[in-house]
Amino acid sequence: MFNVGDYIVYPMYGAGIITDIVEKDFLGESRTYYSVSLPYSRMDASVPVDNCEKLGVRAVIDQSRIEEVIEVLKADTEPMNPNWNKRYRENTERMQTGNILEVAAVVRNLVRTDRAKPLSTGEKKLLGTAKQILESELIYSGGYTMEQADELVESSI
Repeated sequence: MFNVGDYIVYPMYGAGIITDIVEKDFLGESRTYYSVSLPYSRMDASVPVDNCEKLGVRAVIDQSRIEEVIEVLKADTEPMNPNWNKRYRENTERMQTGNILEVAAVVRNLVRTDRAKPLSTGEKKLLGTAKQILESELIYSGGYTMEQADELVESSI
């Protein structure tokens, strides 16, 4: 269980801070929720405590793991499905794992693909979401500003 003030990652939304732990009635049943502020995506979320594991909610990585993320960003581009629809689905599934290394690989592959040939509108949006998720975690784990996190990601690719 997390506490108020803990930094967590909510897959597909990014990193944030737990601002409160509240009891709410849901369909006549009382449940405990984390109130999470996700400043990078400019939103607040209520995350049911009993579903955290299923949702993939986890603590933000330690600063010592940032180098692993950078190595993934620098690594060779992985072969991707030529069908953009299947590629989109595969990348979405990777991001839903909540694993920062998977998200970094998605960012790397899509940025390099976009540099070679412009991405479809859907993939551009997916890339934006993936970068937001990755950079928001780097901000909390490494103490970077938004601009510094973006520069770190872009220069590593």
